[in-house]
Amino acid sequence: MDLLTPSVPKRKIYSVSDLNRETKYLLSDHFSVIQVEGEISNLSMPSSGHIYFSLKDKTAQVRCAMFKSQLRRLKFKPANGEHVIVSAQVSLYEARGDYQLIADKMQQAGLGDLQLAFEQLKTKLQNEGLFDSSLKITIPKIPEKIAVITSSTGAAVHDILTVLKRRFPSIPVIIYPTSVQGANAKYEIVKAIETANQQKQADLIILARGGGSLEDLWAFNEECVARAIVKSKIALISAIGHEVDFTIADFVADLRAPTPSAAAEHAVPNQQVWLGQFQSFESRLQQQILRQLSQAQQSISWLNKSLKQQHPSQKIQRHAQALDNLELRLKQSIQSVMKQKQSSIEQHNNLLQRHNPANRILRYKEQQGYLYKRLITAIQHKIESSQKKHLAIGHALNTVSPLATLERGYAIVSKPDSSTIINSTQQLSIDQTIKTRLADGQIISQIKEIQYD
Repeated sequence: MDLLTPSVPKRKIYSVSDLNRETKYLLSDHFSVIQVEGEISNLSMPSSGHIYFSLKDKTAQVRCAMFKSQLRRLKFKPANGEHVIVSAQVSLYEARGDYQLIADKMQQAGLGDLQLAFEQLKTKLQNEGLFDSSLKITIPKIPEKIAVITSSTGAAVHDILTVLKRRFPSIPVIIYPTSVQGANAKYEIVKAIETANQQKQADLIILARGGGSLEDLWAFNEECVARAIVKSKIALISAIGHEVDFTIADFVADLRAPTPSAAAEHAVPNQQVWLGQFQSFESRLQQQILRQLSQAQQSISWLNKSLKQQHPSQKIQRHAQALDNLELRLKQSIQSVMKQKQSSIEQHNNLLQRHNPANRILRYKEQQGYLYKRLITAIQHKIESSQKKHLAIGHALNTVSPLATLERGYAIVSKPDSSTIINSTQQLSIDQTIKTRLADGQIISQIKEIQYD
């Protein structure tokens, strides 16, 4: 090698398979499990039980696959045009180099009537400024008396009283029992808030109820309840349903607690200072443990992803997807061939119909019928003509017939043993027997005398 020639670093040359595999690893590592919202299109359901579809919005789309094991967990049947939210892992189909999503979960998107009404009222009140922090009243650190507005028979009131007694049992509590569900609940809640403000016995209100569906919690989404909370001069903590439940009351309240028990926790401090310090140390310890657990979890997650890439199930899924792709191509090819064959059959069938002897036979039958009618008419005319001719001949024959002559009084004489007509006396002799034919019969006679003219 020439020492004066600078060395050029050798660049790595990727094969297509290597490039696709590396890209797939990068996508999987960068995007863990993500949620994507869009509209289903190009849905395909091969016999393998997996589904393939595109997820699109107004300007773009992405290919998706969902395997049979995940599909069985769905509570609805996906369909083209349906708006969904998909939890998926970003991947790449190595055989084609297609970027795609491997869906693990899928849920229907969109708002129902109640949810729509909820969003509309939320927007209206927000535009009016009822959610502004400037309207919020500061929660007292140690309230003198607490008013609890909830059902007297529900679990919420029990949870609140239990927590208050445990944390600060010396603070008195006033219960304003109301309905928390049903048509009249909103009016009772408004009345309870107004009564608490009029009596001015408490300096903190907890508005609470247990969990439930959107319909069950609807009393706390009513506009009159929201406006009553805003008008309240007493600080109010809302604690409606569970942690995942949100109502209009939560947005206008001075403080929103995830549960009734949490509302009680926020309402009063812990009476035992040392317990507070202990909880501080406990919190710091938990945070340290959580950090270590998080680091360990990240390490486990990375190892798990690496293991999944090499797991036989991944290869099976890739081969299954390739098999499904080949199956779809085979079906399309078969359908194309069938269409061509069907078109050829139709062409031959049309040609066969044009040369079909049945059409000629039908025409010949029609022609035969026509000729048959003409023949019958001709025969009838011939018979009638023959009958007329026969009658004329008969009439003429009858005119010259000996029988007609006999009817006029004449007779025909012949020898008895022959048909020889005797028309002269020269043919007769005395005692000869002769036969005389009359109009209505004949007589046998013997000649006794012959007279000559």
